[in-house]
Amino acid sequence: MPIYEYLCETCGKVGEYLVFSGEAELKCKFCSSSSLKKLLSPSAKYSGRPSKGLPGHGDTGCCGSRIGEASNCNGPGSCCGRA
Repeated sequence: MPIYEYLCETCGKVGEYLVFSGEAELKCKFCSSSSLKKLLSPSAKYSGRPSKGLPGHGDTGCCGSRIGEASNCNGPGSCCGRA
């Protein structure tokens, strides 16, 4: 049961609709118009290695500098949790 995006040509709003095969005519969930236009949604594809490495050595901490070197990290409960 795919979910599709439709543009209502009457009210101009976009809505997502769960479409069952053989379903009766769709109606806009905002204005009840049957004047809907199916939109092409961009697809997502992931393949191969990520462009950015996994978290680890060289990452920056929440304090804006490298973890362990951050001057604003004052121990447990701080943004980095490091002394």
